[in-house]
Parts: sequence; structure tokens; C-alpha cells
Amino acid sequence: MSLRIAAFALLLLATIASAIGVVYARQQSRLTFIELTRLGNERDNLEFEFGRLQLEQATWAENNRIDQIARGRLGMLPPAPAQTLVIKR
Repeated sequence: MSLRIAAFALLLLATIASAIGVVYARQQSRLTFIELTRLGNERDNLEFEFGRLQLEQATWAENNRIDQIARGRLGMLPPAPAQTLVIKR
């Protein structure tokens, strides 16, 4: 009879340990999914910001804008034809 009780106790302990393991694994899975969702949102935000920065860079680097700044702030003008010297090889 004591062998049966010992086997029953062992099976009961194994069942409880297995149940605790399942609960722990599900909780870890939930936490991992929450982290995955958060990181996906962060990736989307960073991709949006990157696109915005690329557009801003393209705007700042436009030839027209650079020409306006060179003429307005720096007082630069293209050289007159008399000031241009063409060298042939």
C-alpha cells in the first residue's frame, strides 16, 4: 500500500511541477510578445523618422536652395565670361 501512495505522491508532484512549468512558459511567452509588439512599434516610428529625415536632407541639399544661399548670404555670383579661362590639353 505504501508503494501505491508513494507512486501517487510522485505523480501528483510531477503533475503540479508540469502545471507550474506551463504557467511559467505562458507568462514568458506573453512578456516576449509584449516586447515584440513594443519593438515593432519602435521600428515603425524609427522608419517614419528616417523617411522624414531623408526628405529634409533632400530639401536642404537642393541645387536651387544652395544657389539661393550662395547668392543671398555669401554674395557669390557666377563669373563673367571675361573672367573665364578655358584650358585645352
